[in-house]
Amino acid sequence: MAHKSSGKNQHVVRHSGGWAVKGAGNCRATSVHRTQKAAINRAVGIAKGERSEVVIHGRDGRIRDKNSYGNDPYPPKG
Repeated sequence: MAHKSSGKNQHVVRHSGGWAVKGAGNCRATSVHRTQKAAINRAVGIAKGERSEVVIHGRDGRIRDKNSYGNDPYPPKG
């Protein structure tokens, strides 16, 4: 059986008056927060543990930023 090296990407999205953290492909929110900053902090903690990415969506739902935790090549190219 193949072993998966990375977990689900964590998305920070608008959620009924606040912000939610959702794992990629999940219907339900992992956690809900009053501020986007709090949701990002939670998503980063999960992504570091799962070696995945945080995908931050703006108020309009469009992706505004991405950060990777664990899948980047080392040393960085360039």
